[in-house]
Amino acid sequence: MFWRKALTNSLTVIVPTFNEEDNIRDCLESIKWADDIFVVDSFSTDRTLEIGRDYTDHIVQHEYVNSATQKNWAIPQAKSDWLMVVDADERVTPELGARIKDILANGTEYDGFYIKRMTLFFGKMIHHCGWNKDYLIRLWRNGKGRYEDLEVHADVIVDGKVGTINEYFLHNTYRSLENYLEKFGRYTTWSANDLYKLNKQPTWTNLTFRPLWRFFRMYILRHGFLDGKHGLILCTLAAFSVFMKYAKLWDRRRRDTFSTEQFPTRPPTERPTG
Repeated sequence: MFWRKALTNSLTVIVPTFNEEDNIRDCLESIKWADDIFVVDSFSTDRTLEIGRDYTDHIVQHEYVNSATQKNWAIPQAKSDWLMVVDADERVTPELGARIKDILANGTEYDGFYIKRMTLFFGKMIHHCGWNKDYLIRLWRNGKGRYEDLEVHADVIVDGKVGTINEYFLHNTYRSLENYLEKFGRYTTWSANDLYKLNKQPTWTNLTFRPLWRFFRMYILRHGFLDGKHGLILCTLAAFSVFMKYAKLWDRRRRDTFSTEQFPTRPPTERPTG
Protein backbone atom coordinates (compact mmCIF):
# COMPACT_ATOMS: atom_id res chain seq x y z
CA MET A 1 0.00 0.00 0.00
CA PHE A 2 1.22 3.48 -0.91
CA TRP A 3 -1.14 5.04 1.65
CA ARG A 4 0.39 4.97 5.14
CA LYS A 5 -2.06 5.88 7.88
CA ALA A 6 -1.73 8.18 10.89
CA LEU A 7 2.00 8.55 11.46
CA THR A 8 3.37 11.10 13.93
CA ASN A 9 3.74 14.40 12.08
CA SER A 10 2.71 12.62 8.91
CA LEU A 11 1.79 14.50 5.75
CA THR A 12 -0.99 14.01 3.22
CA VAL A 13 -0.63 15.88 -0.07
CA ILE A 14 -3.98 16.45 -1.78
CA VAL A 15 -3.77 16.66 -5.58
CA PRO A 16 -6.99 17.64 -7.42
CA THR A 17 -7.07 16.44 -11.04
CA PHE A 18 -9.08 16.45 -14.23
CA ASN A 19 -7.51 15.28 -17.49
CA GLU A 20 -3.98 16.08 -16.33
CA GLU A 21 -2.02 13.36 -18.15
CA ASP A 22 0.47 15.96 -19.39
CA ASN A 23 1.19 17.25 -15.87
CA ILE A 24 0.45 14.58 -13.31
CA ARG A 25 3.65 12.50 -13.48
CA ASP A 26 6.00 15.44 -12.86
CA CYS A 27 3.73 16.66 -10.06
CA LEU A 28 3.57 13.31 -8.26
CA GLU A 29 7.27 12.67 -8.80
CA SER A 30 8.00 15.90 -6.89
CA ILE A 31 5.96 14.80 -3.84
CA LYS A 32 6.63 11.04 -3.75
CA TRP A 33 8.41 11.50 -0.41
CA ALA A 34 5.09 12.35 1.32
CA ASP A 35 3.47 9.81 3.64
CA ASP A 36 0.23 9.90 1.68
CA ILE A 37 -0.56 11.20 -1.82
CA PHE A 38 -4.34 11.70 -2.13
CA VAL A 39 -5.50 12.21 -5.71
CA VAL A 40 -9.02 13.65 -5.93
CA ASP A 41 -10.11 13.22 -9.52
CA SER A 42 -13.09 14.80 -11.29
CA PHE A 43 -13.73 11.80 -13.56
CA SER A 44 -10.84 12.22 -15.97
CA THR A 45 -11.20 10.67 -19.41
CA ASP A 46 -7.48 10.54 -20.24
CA ARG A 47 -4.57 8.63 -18.63
CA THR A 48 -4.52 10.69 -15.41
CA LEU A 49 -5.64 7.80 -13.19
CA GLU A 50 -3.39 5.27 -14.90
CA ILE A 51 -0.36 7.45 -14.27
CA GLY A 52 -1.50 8.33 -10.76
CA ARG A 53 -1.61 4.67 -9.75
CA ASP A 54 2.15 4.47 -10.32
CA TYR A 55 2.51 6.68 -7.23
CA THR A 56 -0.48 6.05 -4.97
CA ASP A 57 -3.51 3.86 -4.47
CA HIS A 58 -5.26 6.64 -2.53
CA ILE A 59 -7.33 7.86 -5.48
CA VAL A 60 -10.96 8.89 -5.23
CA GLN A 61 -13.27 10.28 -7.90
CA HIS A 62 -15.66 13.01 -6.85
CA GLU A 63 -18.00 15.22 -8.85
CA TYR A 64 -16.52 18.69 -9.41
CA VAL A 65 -18.45 21.82 -8.44
CA ASN A 66 -15.60 24.28 -8.06
CA SER A 67 -12.01 24.21 -6.84
CA ALA A 68 -12.70 25.23 -3.24
CA THR A 69 -15.62 22.81 -2.86
CA GLN A 70 -13.56 19.93 -4.23
CA LYS A 71 -10.67 20.60 -1.87
CA ASN A 72 -12.95 21.13 1.14
CA TRP A 73 -14.56 17.78 0.41
CA ALA A 74 -11.14 16.11 0.33
CA ILE A 75 -9.74 17.69 3.51
CA PRO A 76 -11.77 15.63 6.05
CA GLN A 77 -10.90 12.42 4.19
CA ALA A 78 -7.19 12.81 5.01
CA LYS A 79 -5.89 11.12 8.18
CA SER A 80 -2.39 12.59 8.49
CA ASP A 81 -1.29 15.21 11.00
CA TRP A 82 -0.51 17.77 8.30
CA LEU A 83 -2.13 18.57 4.96
CA MET A 84 -0.74 20.14 1.83
CA VAL A 85 -2.49 20.96 -1.45
CA VAL A 86 -0.56 20.82 -4.73
CA ASP A 87 -2.30 21.34 -8.07
CA ALA A 88 -1.40 19.04 -10.94
CA ASP A 89 0.40 21.84 -12.82
CA GLU A 90 2.62 22.59 -9.81
CA ARG A 91 5.94 21.06 -8.72
CA VAL A 92 7.45 20.95 -5.23
CA THR A 93 11.14 21.78 -5.57
CA PRO A 94 13.70 19.64 -3.71
CA GLU A 95 14.53 22.66 -1.51
CA LEU A 96 10.88 23.10 -0.53
CA GLY A 97 10.49 19.39 0.11
CA ALA A 98 13.52 19.42 2.41
CA ARG A 99 12.17 22.45 4.30
CA ILE A 100 8.79 20.81 4.85
CA LYS A 101 10.37 17.56 6.04
CA ASP A 102 12.49 19.56 8.49
CA ILE A 103 9.38 21.30 9.88
CA LEU A 104 7.59 18.00 10.32
CA ALA A 105 10.60 16.32 11.94
CA ASN A 106 11.38 19.10 14.42
CA GLY A 107 7.92 20.46 15.16
CA THR A 108 6.70 24.04 14.95
CA GLU A 109 4.61 26.60 16.80
CA TYR A 110 2.68 27.41 13.61
CA ASP A 111 -0.61 25.86 12.51
CA GLY A 112 -0.13 26.74 8.86
CA PHE A 113 2.35 28.17 6.38
CA TYR A 114 2.36 30.53 3.45
CA ILE A 115 4.58 29.04 0.73
CA LYS A 116 6.14 31.07 -2.07
CA ARG A 117 5.07 30.17 -5.60
CA MET A 118 7.04 31.01 -8.74
CA THR A 119 5.20 30.84 -12.04
CA LEU A 120 6.20 29.88 -15.57
CA PHE A 121 4.29 31.89 -18.18
CA PHE A 122 4.59 30.67 -21.78
CA GLY A 123 7.71 28.77 -20.73
CA LYS A 124 9.50 31.64 -18.94
CA MET A 125 9.91 32.21 -15.21
CA ILE A 126 8.22 35.49 -14.27
CA HIS A 127 10.35 37.48 -11.81
CA HIS A 128 8.28 40.66 -11.68
CA CYS A 129 4.67 41.79 -12.33
CA GLY A 130 3.90 40.98 -8.68
CA TRP A 131 4.07 37.27 -9.41
CA ASN A 132 7.40 37.07 -7.61
CA LYS A 133 5.55 37.87 -4.37
CA ASP A 134 2.95 35.14 -4.70
CA TYR A 135 2.52 33.48 -1.30
CA LEU A 136 -0.28 30.99 -0.67
CA ILE A 137 -1.29 28.99 2.39
CA ARG A 138 -0.73 25.43 1.22
CA LEU A 139 0.48 23.62 4.36
CA TRP A 140 -1.49 23.37 7.61
CA ARG A 141 -2.28 21.10 10.54
CA ASN A 142 -5.15 18.72 9.91
CA GLY A 143 -8.31 20.22 11.38
CA LYS A 144 -6.96 23.78 11.32
CA GLY A 145 -7.61 24.88 7.74
CA ARG A 146 -10.37 25.13 5.15
CA TYR A 147 -10.86 26.97 1.86
CA GLU A 148 -13.14 30.00 1.77
CA ASP A 149 -16.36 29.68 -0.22
CA LEU A 150 -15.36 31.20 -3.57
CA GLU A 151 -15.54 29.75 -7.08
CA VAL A 152 -12.03 30.90 -8.05
CA HIS A 153 -8.84 31.98 -6.25
CA ALA A 154 -10.12 30.89 -2.85
CA ASP A 155 -7.63 31.14 0.01
CA VAL A 156 -7.18 28.79 2.95
CA ILE A 157 -8.41 30.14 6.28
CA VAL A 158 -6.28 28.79 9.13
CA ASP A 159 -7.47 28.73 12.71
CA GLY A 160 -4.16 29.56 14.37
CA LYS A 161 -0.76 31.09 13.84
CA VAL A 162 0.61 31.17 10.28
CA GLY A 163 4.29 31.25 9.30
CA THR A 164 6.10 31.68 5.98
CA ILE A 165 8.26 29.33 3.90
CA ASN A 166 10.45 31.08 1.32
CA GLU A 167 11.54 27.95 -0.50
CA TYR A 168 9.18 27.88 -3.45
CA PHE A 169 7.13 25.55 -5.56
CA LEU A 170 6.78 25.94 -9.33
CA HIS A 171 3.55 26.71 -11.13
CA ASN A 172 3.78 25.60 -14.76
CA THR A 173 0.61 27.30 -15.96
CA TYR A 174 -0.35 28.85 -19.29
CA ARG A 175 2.05 26.97 -21.54
CA SER A 176 0.77 28.79 -24.64
CA LEU A 177 -1.65 31.53 -25.61
CA GLU A 178 -4.14 28.89 -26.68
CA ASN A 179 -3.83 27.25 -23.26
CA TYR A 180 -4.35 30.64 -21.58
CA LEU A 181 -7.47 31.45 -23.59
CA GLU A 182 -8.87 28.00 -22.87
CA LYS A 183 -8.78 28.76 -19.14
CA PHE A 184 -9.59 32.47 -19.52
CA GLY A 185 -13.29 31.96 -20.18
CA ARG A 186 -13.80 29.68 -17.19
CA TYR A 187 -11.87 31.82 -14.72
CA THR A 188 -13.54 35.10 -15.70
CA THR A 189 -16.97 33.48 -15.48
CA TRP A 190 -16.21 32.10 -12.02
CA SER A 191 -14.85 35.48 -10.90
CA ALA A 192 -18.00 37.20 -12.18
CA ASN A 193 -20.11 34.69 -10.25
CA ASP A 194 -18.20 35.50 -7.05
CA LEU A 195 -18.73 39.24 -7.63
CA TYR A 196 -22.43 38.61 -8.22
CA LYS A 197 -22.78 36.70 -4.94
CA LEU A 198 -21.04 39.57 -3.13
CA ASN A 199 -23.56 42.02 -4.69
CA LYS A 200 -20.82 43.92 -6.52
CA GLN A 201 -21.82 46.25 -9.35
CA PRO A 202 -20.31 46.71 -12.85
CA THR A 203 -19.76 50.44 -12.40
CA TRP A 204 -17.99 52.66 -14.92
CA THR A 205 -15.01 52.70 -12.57
CA ASN A 206 -14.85 48.91 -12.44
CA LEU A 207 -15.17 48.60 -16.23
CA THR A 208 -12.62 51.29 -17.10
CA PHE A 209 -10.32 52.29 -14.26
CA ARG A 210 -9.78 48.87 -12.70
CA PRO A 211 -8.37 47.21 -15.86
CA LEU A 212 -6.11 50.21 -16.55
CA TRP A 213 -4.93 50.23 -12.94
CA ARG A 214 -4.18 46.50 -13.07
CA PHE A 215 -1.94 47.03 -16.11
CA PHE A 216 -0.21 50.09 -14.62
CA ARG A 217 0.38 48.38 -11.28
CA MET A 218 1.78 45.17 -12.79
CA TYR A 219 3.74 46.62 -15.70
CA ILE A 220 5.06 49.86 -14.18
CA LEU A 221 4.90 49.75 -10.38
CA ARG A 222 5.82 46.05 -10.17
CA HIS A 223 8.36 46.25 -12.99
CA GLY A 224 6.65 43.88 -15.41
CA PHE A 225 8.58 45.55 -18.23
CA LEU A 226 11.71 43.82 -16.91
CA ASP A 227 10.18 40.48 -17.95
CA GLY A 228 10.33 41.59 -21.60
CA LYS A 229 7.62 40.62 -24.06
CA HIS A 230 6.38 37.95 -21.67
CA GLY A 231 5.78 40.68 -19.10
CA LEU A 232 3.96 42.91 -21.58
CA ILE A 233 1.67 40.12 -22.74
CA LEU A 234 1.03 38.92 -19.19
CA CYS A 235 0.11 42.39 -17.90
CA THR A 236 -2.14 43.09 -20.90
CA LEU A 237 -3.97 39.79 -20.51
CA ALA A 238 -4.33 40.35 -16.76
CA ALA A 239 -5.88 43.78 -17.39
CA PHE A 240 -8.25 42.30 -19.96
CA SER A 241 -9.31 39.59 -17.50
CA VAL A 242 -10.34 42.30 -15.02
CA PHE A 243 -12.40 44.00 -17.72
CA MET A 244 -13.97 40.71 -18.80
CA LYS A 245 -15.08 39.62 -15.33
CA TYR A 246 -16.87 42.94 -14.82
CA ALA A 247 -18.31 42.76 -18.35
CA LYS A 248 -19.72 39.32 -17.52
CA LEU A 249 -21.08 40.68 -14.25
CA TRP A 250 -22.73 43.53 -16.22
CA ASP A 251 -24.23 41.01 -18.66
CA ARG A 252 -25.64 38.90 -15.85
CA ARG A 253 -27.24 41.88 -14.14
CA ARG A 254 -28.55 43.11 -17.50
CA ARG A 255 -30.22 39.76 -18.07
CA ASP A 256 -31.69 39.86 -14.55
CA THR A 257 -33.17 43.31 -15.26
CA PHE A 258 -34.42 42.23 -18.68
CA SER A 259 -36.23 39.25 -17.18
CA THR A 260 -37.87 41.42 -14.53
CA GLU A 261 -38.95 44.10 -17.03
CA GLN A 262 -40.17 41.69 -19.72
CA PHE A 263 -41.92 39.30 -17.37
CA PRO A 264 -43.09 41.31 -14.35
CA THR A 265 -44.77 39.55 -11.51
CA ARG A 266 -48.54 40.04 -11.92
CA PRO A 267 -50.30 41.48 -8.88
CA PRO A 268 -52.59 38.89 -7.26
CA THR A 269 -55.72 40.87 -8.13
CA GLU A 270 -54.88 41.29 -11.82
CA ARG A 271 -56.53 38.96 -14.29
CA PRO A 272 -55.33 38.16 -17.79
CA THR A 273 -57.30 39.75 -20.61
CA GLY A 274 -58.28 38.40 -24.00
